[in-house]
Amino acid sequence: MDSQRRTWLIATGAATCVAGVATAVPFVESMEPSAKAKAEGGPIEVDISQLRPGEKMTILWRGQPVWFLRRTPQMLASLNITQSLVADPLSKRTQFPTPPWAQNQWRSIKPEYLVVVGICTHLGCSPVDRFTPGPQPSLPSDWQGGFLCPCHGSIFDLAARVFKNMPAPDNLVVPPYHYVNDRKILLGEHKA
Repeated sequence: MDSQRRTWLIATGAATCVAGVATAVPFVESMEPSAKAKAEGGPIEVDISQLRPGEKMTILWRGQPVWFLRRTPQMLASLNITQSLVADPLSKRTQFPTPPWAQNQWRSIKPEYLVVVGICTHLGCSPVDRFTPGPQPSLPSDWQGGFLCPCHGSIFDLAARVFKNMPAPDNLVVPPYHYVNDRKILLGEHKA
């Protein structure tokens, strides 16, 4: 074979490879999720340093409200009273599995902070805060504080545990999370 012809074949082959890669890169990149999709579905860092005792904040994650409640000592004490009134006190049911590290009275890593998905396990409504203890409409006369689902009347204590004989079949869901430090939680990922 003639050396000039071989040079042209090599140059044409190289140019074809470069053109193929240049065409394939944008195509392959288009298959990755967008930045918005990554932000909505992936783990997110949540700053809890501004939460004062008794306050709750809501973060939208994966299209669902996630509640961060900093419980007071009185709120934590109320969990002893509601322990016998809730359907699944240690979150052992498997319909909506609770991570092993939250299968406790507080349903959390640290008792002071509750992190749950704010969607009722009955029909997907969002319960409302009823933190003030005492008699109130649609609540027991010995109410200790918690959440009320206004759609069908399910009530949850301050650990988001459903009371017995309610329409909601289970406690509110505890999402995966872990503490980055004392000020921040990484929602959507748990380190064992």
